[in-house]
Amino acid sequence: MPSMYQHTIPPLKRALRNLAAILKKGAAYAKAKNIEPGVLLNARLFPDMYPLVRQVQIATDMSKGAAARLANVEIPKFEDNETTFDELQTRIANTIAFIDSIQPAQLEGSETREVVISVRKVNLTFTGLDYLLKWVNPNVYFHATTAYNILRHNGVDLGKSDFLGPRKD
Repeated sequence: MPSMYQHTIPPLKRALRNLAAILKKGAAYAKAKNIEPGVLLNARLFPDMYPLVRQVQIATDMSKGAAARLANVEIPKFEDNETTFDELQTRIANTIAFIDSIQPAQLEGSETREVVISVRKVNLTFTGLDYLLKWVNPNVYFHATTAYNILRHNGVDLGKSDFLGPRKD
């Protein structure tokens, strides 16, 4: 049976690498079509939804938060001040670098570790496995999918294979 490390770190890294590749296509599209990058970076699917930049920030926050909480280490803090595709790429790279610093032994037993998060001043309590499966994964994939959809909606040539990424990592 795969370990918590295998259930956590490789899938998060894969989602982030695929998100980085999607953003790269978005930046190339903006350049090729002579579109101000800020138009795409601030695009939303609906007025009450977050723009592309915030979707990436949340996907990275969820990923680094999961790795840190499950490893019982401090969560790195990012400023949330990205305004360019390059800055978002740096944020993703920094998140992956942090996730890479987590060792398998740090996640041993984390499936039963209590994880408490505060959402809008309400504390939510999970076991480590439930936190990963019922909170982190759905959130990471939701925000990565929404970023994909924002770019696709704005004309970037993306397909399912861009979201799924290469078959082998």
